[in-house]
Amino acid sequence: MLILGIDTSGPNGSIALVRFEGGESRTLETAAIEGGTFSAQLVPQILRLLQNNSLSKYHIDAFAVVSGPGSFTGLRVGLAAVKALAETLQKPIAAISLLEAIAFNLSSEVGAGSPSERVLIALDARRNEVFVGEYEIGSETPVRISESLCSREELVALSKAVRVFSPDTGVFDFLETQAANSRVAPVSRLDAAGIAKLGFRKIAAGHTVSALDLDANYIRRSDAEIKASTMLR
Repeated sequence: MLILGIDTSGPNGSIALVRFEGGESRTLETAAIEGGTFSAQLVPQILRLLQNNSLSKYHIDAFAVVSGPGSFTGLRVGLAAVKALAETLQKPIAAISLLEAIAFNLSSEVGAGSPSERVLIALDARRNEVFVGEYEIGSETPVRISESLCSREELVALSKAVRVFSPDTGVFDFLETQAANSRVAPVSRLDAAGIAKLGFRKIAAGHTVSALDLDANYIRRSDAEIKASTMLR
């Protein structure tokens, strides 16, 4: 199975082609996409990766894409490209929460069989806010409890009761300086190849979505939605 992994949720993005055979995965190629160029570069970069590996879009068996949370514009570009390709090719899609992907990476680093533990994954949401995913780790696949948006001050209170992991230096540094009793540690993000590998697990378990049903998981409402709701009051 050949999976195209895509992540356009952050300031910069990446794409990857990963082949799965006989229980093993092999990353054929990855490519970084600079922030601000997603709409212009995403499709050409996908075509370049395919051409570099003597493949065409018809060789793609499935898609794995980060569906949020993250940049409104970046997510829209990535999801639109996957929707168009998956609809044309009639291939399955694995929608990946970025918080879930980081929890999955943390679970891999901790190691399966470790004592079960409830943790928080924190991502910088700007505006003094943080995207927070509450997960239980200790098994091969983390279990999602909840995903939400909270203020940095609320995160400080939460961090005194449970360990917090963040790939963002801003969030990590804030907690270290503002929450003396907190337990905070850095964790790595998954690149697009890691997203494809997590997507393979979801697809194997039957957790897929159609191109029609694929949607972004923004967690926070857009400025336009907030403005519209304010005007209607």
